[in-house]
Amino acid sequence: MNIIDLHCDALLRLYQTQGEIKFKDAKELETNKERLKKGKVKVQAFALFVFPEVKAEQKFQVALDQIHYFYTDVLGNNPEMKLIKDWSDFENLQDDEIGALLTLEGVDAIGNDLQKLSILYQLGVRSVGLTWNNANLAADGAQEKRGAGLTSFGEEIVVYNNEHKILTDVSHLSEKAFWDVINVAKYPIASHSNSKAIMDHVRNLSDEQAKAMFEKDAMVHMVYCPQFVKDKEEVTIDDLIEHIEHFCSLGGEKNIGLGSDFDGITKKIMNLEDASMQQNLLNELLKHNYSEEIVKGFAYENFMRHLPK
Repeated sequence: MNIIDLHCDALLRLYQTQGEIKFKDAKELETNKERLKKGKVKVQAFALFVFPEVKAEQKFQVALDQIHYFYTDVLGNNPEMKLIKDWSDFENLQDDEIGALLTLEGVDAIGNDLQKLSILYQLGVRSVGLTWNNANLAADGAQEKRGAGLTSFGEEIVVYNNEHKILTDVSHLSEKAFWDVINVAKYPIASHSNSKAIMDHVRNLSDEQAKAMFEKDAMVHMVYCPQFVKDKEEVTIDDLIEHIEHFCSLGGEKNIGLGSDFDGITKKIMNLEDASMQQNLLNELLKHNYSEEIVKGFAYENFMRHLPK
């Protein structure tokens, strides 16, 4: 089955090595092209991420540098990789092509300047998370003690996203900021979050949050980070499936997708260590008596049914 993966940090890795490793087959990359092909990943979202400790005046350039590697290496050196810049591009991918979607993980890079967000949009960004775990000028992140919501500037960003059919990603937001986004966003999404009821981690969604997403017909994508799955030494695919089962019990069967976080996590789920192993999750879901139709939904079709229009 084809897979759409809504989150990886390969661009950060390419940026950190200043292009010394290559997207095509670098063993250091969990989402290199060869592994995506082997795992039947049909579309991979590539996050732009700038660490909070980067000096404010340098952050936008760091984001642009990551975009440079996206265009010159990911796309430039691999003709099978196709830029997704319009939502209709998902439906036009050929059998031998893999779609590449740019996303922004935290708006630190734009400071308080919406024109910079406009530039990123022109360069292909189609999903925007307001924060990482920290606070910034748009909102508080999940690990900010203050726990505040959206700022006026944050709300401006969500309105901009609405106007341009950009997804607004809630995965790293504080709970108050989450509810603020739900009230404003036309296209909310959780690109990589699991269930707090199954694993009580600040990065996961409570049942109330998950239900709000499903009631808004928004997608929630499962993340493969063991710390968000189960508190034990060796986390298994079955442990991850518990989160899927729980979200299904809340009415989310048609709103569940995948967001691996490969190249952004240090520990791995057993037998799900890189993109080449993505099919292992689908095979285990089939063994858990999920129908092929439902599993195809998780893998690909649920997201296709929720493309912004």
